[in-house]
Amino acid sequence: MYGKWLKYLGLLGFLGLLGFFTDNPGFYGFFGFFSFFSYGKRVMDERFEADVNRSARNAFVVSMATFAVGLAAGSLSKNTQVFLLAFALGFAIQVMVFSFSMVYYDRKGNC
Repeated sequence: MYGKWLKYLGLLGFLGLLGFFTDNPGFYGFFGFFSFFSYGKRVMDERFEADVNRSARNAFVVSMATFAVGLAAGSLSKNTQVFLLAFALGFAIQVMVFSFSMVYYDRKGNC
C-alpha cells in the first residue's frame, strides 16, 4: 500500500453521518476513519512506507483468519445472520489491526 494514499481513508468517516439519518447506530463507528486525515501532514519516507506495508500485511492475515472462522461458523449455523455478523466483525477487526499496527511500528521506530 502506498502511504501517500493513506489520508484518503479519512473520507470513509463521512459514512458515519448515515447513523443520523438511519436507525442503525453501527454507522457511527465510521467516524473513526477521520483519524486517517492526520497522515496527510506526515512526511512520506522509506520507513513510513515499510510501516504501512507491514501493517497492511498484518491486517490481511487477520482478515483471512476471520473470514475462514466466519465462513465455518456460518456454515455450521442454520442462521444466515451469522454471515452478516462475521463480515462486520471481520471488517472492524481488520481496520483495528491496521491502526494498532501503525501506532506500534511508529512508536517502535522512534525509540
